[in-house]
Amino acid sequence: MEPAPDAAAPECAEVSVRLPSTVDGLELRLTNAQATGAWGTPAGVLLRCGVPTPGPTTDYCQNLNGIDWVLDDSQAPTYRFTSYGRTPAVEVIVDSDVVSGTAVLIDLENAVAKLPKTGACVGADDVLGAQ
Repeated sequence: MEPAPDAAAPECAEVSVRLPSTVDGLELRLTNAQATGAWGTPAGVLLRCGVPTPGPTTDYCQNLNGIDWVLDDSQAPTYRFTSYGRTPAVEVIVDSDVVSGTAVLIDLENAVAKLPKTGACVGADDVLGAQ
């Protein structure tokens, strides 16, 4: 694996030490890059901390137990989730033929929640309802 540009950020160390031993039943594997994680053999889930924080986007953004995620489904059935409103950001790549993206993100929430929250997803209701 290749480390993300900001993998050396102290916040990524906080994430790394809290990575769960399993996600959706897949076992954690050793990786050779800072602030990364991989689960399954072959890997069904990959994680990199320190990716660029997404800016405003029209891509689908969902809140899951207090953590916002932007979804990139352009390589389906492999999905890329990037934490939104947290700096540095975490990228999680999920092979949906192997595991559930939702289950994986729930299993990772304790680690990702350690990243400082700097924003949140907003939708049409948030914008149109603003006064």
